[in-house]
Amino acid sequence: MAAFDLDTDALCAYLETSIDGFSGPLTAEKFPGGQSNPTYRIDAASGAYVLRRKPPGKLLKSAHAVDREFRVMSALAGSKVPVPTMRILCEDEQVIGSMFYLMDYLDGDIYWNAALPELDPERRSAMYDNMNQLLADLHNVDVEAVGLSGYGKPGNYFARQLDRWTKQYRASETQRLEPVETLISYLEANLPEDDGQVCLVHGDFRLDNMMFAKGGTDIIALLDWELSTLGHPYADLAYQCMQWRLPGSAAIPGLGDVDREALGIPSEKDYVRRYCERRGISAIDDWVFYLAFSFFRLSAILQGVYKRALDGNASNDKAKQLGGMTAPLAQMGVQVVEQGA
Repeated sequence: MAAFDLDTDALCAYLETSIDGFSGPLTAEKFPGGQSNPTYRIDAASGAYVLRRKPPGKLLKSAHAVDREFRVMSALAGSKVPVPTMRILCEDEQVIGSMFYLMDYLDGDIYWNAALPELDPERRSAMYDNMNQLLADLHNVDVEAVGLSGYGKPGNYFARQLDRWTKQYRASETQRLEPVETLISYLEANLPEDDGQVCLVHGDFRLDNMMFAKGGTDIIALLDWELSTLGHPYADLAYQCMQWRLPGSAAIPGLGDVDREALGIPSEKDYVRRYCERRGISAIDDWVFYLAFSFFRLSAILQGVYKRALDGNASNDKAKQLGGMTAPLAQMGVQVVEQGA
């Protein structure tokens, strides 16, 4: 059996005994996207589902936290943040070879290019406004009320994150990359004072982690919660705003070289302003730091993807191509520092 194949007989037997109303037989098909946790469509006699699992093989500590994904999406059921219905978390690695969870399948549209070339300006504008509203709604979630007050450590978020991602980068480093070293040095020397803001952060808030209603502009699910935690809201905002600076030709296509106004897409400044209006924020200080941190963090994440590809553990053939973005992304972060936001 190949590394990412599922033992469908064992899986079916487990789900039939663990979930009321589940019945087989079932088939499993791996989705082509997803660099971190392999994701499959499960079609069974009782309905359609999605399974996400930890990849097999040797993994970096604290990575691939499918149990955290399951916990946070379960907690958000019924909130203003739309998520699929969670069915079960299986921590028994004997069933299919690694921890996994099962959720209901949603039939909607997922877009991979931030410029949304297949849509008209009116729909683009509405979708970006809905993303902005969703980000504000996410950061306004009462974490205590939904049972997530212990989901992360409060305070000093950027200091802890810089330490975490520097360590993860070092653990997956394959060669010395000067732009990355420059960014790390800048970030260590320019950490802002902790302003006390703590909220639920998604950690990977971008267009292709959202599902939209078929042919529409409403967001029906926010997906891929692996990097979520209690943290600082500006981390999510700056992370999404990187897309305004990435070129359209990048492995993760951005908006840096498109006519955003003609496309109906707001400028970065307008997007940030609208978010601030929705959350009652007058202005954001240290925006250069938050952007630079986002470029470094994504560089570290993609370096991990690249290292897993070299080790044979990455879940997507595109992994090595994405790994090649580590240095260019870091260089873009250096450019933000040198030129300002």
